[in-house]
Amino acid sequence: MSTLASKRMIRALAKEQLDRPPFWLMRQAGRYLPEYRQTRADAGSFLDLCYNPKLAEEVTLQPLRRYDMDAAILFADILLIPDALGQPLAYKEGEGPVLEAVRSAKELSSLSFDNLHKVLNPVYETVDRLSSSLPSHCTLIGFAGAPWTVATYMVEGRGSKDYVNIKKWIYSDPDGFQELMEILIRSTTEYLLHQIKAGAEVVQIFDTWAGVLPDEEFARWVTEPTRRIVEAIRREHPGFPIIGFPKGAGGNLMDYVQKTGIDAVSLDTAAPLDWAATEIQPHVTVQGNLDPILLVTGGQKMVDRIHHILKTFSNGSHIFNLGHGIIPQTPPENVALLAETLHNYNS
Repeated sequence: MSTLASKRMIRALAKEQLDRPPFWLMRQAGRYLPEYRQTRADAGSFLDLCYNPKLAEEVTLQPLRRYDMDAAILFADILLIPDALGQPLAYKEGEGPVLEAVRSAKELSSLSFDNLHKVLNPVYETVDRLSSSLPSHCTLIGFAGAPWTVATYMVEGRGSKDYVNIKKWIYSDPDGFQELMEILIRSTTEYLLHQIKAGAEVVQIFDTWAGVLPDEEFARWVTEPTRRIVEAIRREHPGFPIIGFPKGAGGNLMDYVQKTGIDAVSLDTAAPLDWAATEIQPHVTVQGNLDPILLVTGGQKMVDRIHHILKTFSNGSHIFNLGHGIIPQTPPENVALLAETLHNYNS
């Protein structure tokens, strides 16, 4: 059985250079797999699947059976925290998540910590089950949505293209919005600490909508909350490996890396490889960044791009991944080709 320190993913996060980088894929458990679609149907609804430890364990394991990845990410959803805080949440076919929007400080009284861990306990049970059932070489990744990204859904009430309501709030009443962020910083920290206690070996903080903010707002609502969460985790678990993913950060990425204290940063598809290798990789492990649409396309162009990414990051610590999550249209055989290419790679 592999010890934690010998796992390829853990070694990469400790900034080791390896014969090949570890790999896993964001949304590696999901609708592109027929076995996932069957399990989802058995569960009854998406939220029922997230809160069913046996079935959530099963869908987490499904891609590992096919592709022998180096890590598994807990199957859950970033919006379980608002659900657990008492904000009504539903997943509607063709619409995605829909919440009863919270748009002012006076409406925050509807949120409560009273049942937070009672609601989230099935997630912790899933982590506990996975810590026993994963292949011995495989690292278990827990995760949460970052406060800014979770807040966008809570305030907009659904996915958004322009983020009008949340931006109006941060510009017109930043102190009131800070109250919401304090709730999310606390709940996200506690959520991740419970995952770690249950057996998560790494955690990733997803800030999917970080890129919609200008510089000053990025520093306040993306970098600072993440820094506080990382700091709180490290108080209880010194040296615990943490990955940040501020999608769309652009020129704010270096400041995010330097101030948050993360061990690795996940790069989105638009991040320039040479720049990231020169400016970012000397400071932290880099993760990424194959275009998910190239995974849909597959073939030699995908293989060539994989080799280019591997070569560009070959002088430092690297975890291979996508620039964002696998999309449902992805052919499973293309993921198999990606896995074969990576397994056969030797620097």
